[in-house]
Amino acid sequence: MRTGMCSPSIGPTPVARYTGHDRPTSPAVTNFRQDFLAFALACDVLRFGEFTTKAGRKTPYFFNAGLFNDGERLRRLGQFYAQAYQASGMDCDQLYGPAYKGITLAAATAIALAEKGQNLPFSFNRKEVKDHGEGGAIVGAPLHGRVLIVDDVITAGTSVRESVDMIRANGATPAGVLIALDRMERGQGERSAVQEVRDAYGIGVSAIATLDDLLGFLAGRPELGAHRPAVEAYREKYGFSC
Repeated sequence: MRTGMCSPSIGPTPVARYTGHDRPTSPAVTNFRQDFLAFALACDVLRFGEFTTKAGRKTPYFFNAGLFNDGERLRRLGQFYAQAYQASGMDCDQLYGPAYKGITLAAATAIALAEKGQNLPFSFNRKEVKDHGEGGAIVGAPLHGRVLIVDDVITAGTSVRESVDMIRANGATPAGVLIALDRMERGQGERSAVQEVRDAYGIGVSAIATLDDLLGFLAGRPELGAHRPAVEAYREKYGFSC
């Protein structure tokens, strides 16, 4: 799977879990990326240890957006996506969430943007085309205009390619991709997975946080400092700045 692309081989560093009862305040614009990483850590979405990616790479950190799995977490996550969208400078007429994780991500982002006064339609795809009732592969608003793809991470770019094809097949235009975490590492070749998407489709990609943000986060957290050398070594081996 795209964000949960790693299967842990050694248990993660224990962290305090986010229960939804402390309801953190809305993050300041200048700090929302660091606040997002703290939120992900508290939810056990961001973990440190030894893990193996789908590509077979040994990685010292793991990001699993599937653990944003209750109402309060999803509410906060949507707010971070909305802030990242507004900070990105991207513009769109509609949000699109590729099945399956993108469905809740696009919906949560749409709600958060509506609360900020920007009401956008959203839609998502079915894995299998429905041949009865309303039929078709799209659920929600019909695809039109400039459509922003909302997903968790980009690894091989398969989900983006399928989304771009779906959007164009419905007469709309891909406006960009908004993800939670940019791992800033090489994709299929020497470029990063994000750069491959930008070059292949001519669209922008923006993230709530990047590997640069994660390294800054570790630098500011003495209790996590022991993990920073491993993350830096991983970046040196597989990283790509873009």
